[in-house]
Amino acid sequence: MNFSFLSPVQNLVLAHIELLSTQVLGRKLKIHSQQNGIPDLEDVQIAIVGVLENRNDVNYIGEDFQLSEVRKSLYALFPGNWHFTVADLGDILKGETVEDTYFALQTTITILLEKGIIPIIIGGSQDLTYAVYRAYDNFLPMVNIVNVDSKFDLGDSSRPIKDNSYLGKIILEQPYNLFNYCTLGYQTYFNSQEEIDLMEKLYFEAHRLGEIINNINSVEPIMRDANIVSLDLCSIRSSEVSTRQKYSPNGFDGKEVCAVTRYAGISNKVSSFGIFGYKPSKDDDATSMLIAQMIWYFIEGVNCRITDDDFSDKESYQKFTVLIDNEELVFYKSNKIGRWWIEIPFLPNFNNKLKQLTLLPCMHEDYIEASNGKIPKRWYKAYKKNSV
Repeated sequence: MNFSFLSPVQNLVLAHIELLSTQVLGRKLKIHSQQNGIPDLEDVQIAIVGVLENRNDVNYIGEDFQLSEVRKSLYALFPGNWHFTVADLGDILKGETVEDTYFALQTTITILLEKGIIPIIIGGSQDLTYAVYRAYDNFLPMVNIVNVDSKFDLGDSSRPIKDNSYLGKIILEQPYNLFNYCTLGYQTYFNSQEEIDLMEKLYFEAHRLGEIINNINSVEPIMRDANIVSLDLCSIRSSEVSTRQKYSPNGFDGKEVCAVTRYAGISNKVSSFGIFGYKPSKDDDATSMLIAQMIWYFIEGVNCRITDDDFSDKESYQKFTVLIDNEELVFYKSNKIGRWWIEIPFLPNFNNKLKQLTLLPCMHEDYIEASNGKIPKRWYKAYKKNSV
């Protein structure tokens, strides 16, 4: 196992654990330490990886950062009734160049994916999502990314990659593995009309902040279809975080963003989760504790995963067909926990990306809408994307 890029958790953080209760998470984790090296990952299902890279942050002015406060906050939490082991593999330090850091992160994530371990990446700038995406090159033929962010991060793909423009590189660079990209919690005034139009043209999904806050349950089917979840701390409102982390008075509050991360954990498809844009400051307690709680809820979500999509067994689901205009919409409902899917038909005359009949996660409300003669928006976008 080549984890040579990983540097151990700092001794001052490990010393902090000794002051805590014997029941806290910090006592239950397998931790990469200077004394004991990389832990055995035999029964590990989730691994935390820090990445101390922020040079492609558009506001970078040469400052370094550490994740010691985040770890202290996380280690001090009490674990849930979890039936698997979590490891903390330490940090990937800045490489000679940003590309070196990308390579180290990509290599590390690839190893974890091959071992069936879900990485939780705590990072500097969100352009690290690009390296996570490239780790899937030999792992999945098509990848779905959900970005929890106030911005789309499309940017100008002809210019060097930055934390607000990494998506252009993902879309345009070979191999083309991106099938769907979805932004949760975007705020219109932070995005140009050109970017909004391009999202529509590419049939990517975009859900406004108000739309998500008004119905937080709508996050569940979106996450159910995601492979990579990337969360920018800029999506969280200023009142929830510490001084240097403040970005906008509007955004998710702590309860809402923890609900989002729990839905990410519950998804059977999500195989990597990243929290990006961390900027420590002297009054850092609020941000580090919020990140710790977001990680806790993601792990809790993974613990609650249920396999309910075995559509080869007719006893495990109900099937509903709705006719709208000339379209036949086919819905499936799990008998186990009542989750819904809608069928995206295979189009044999098109060079589509999926080459198979696909089931798109949806909500009961989508079935109700279809029954009332309205085609669900997510179905329409997936259908159009499948035909180009």
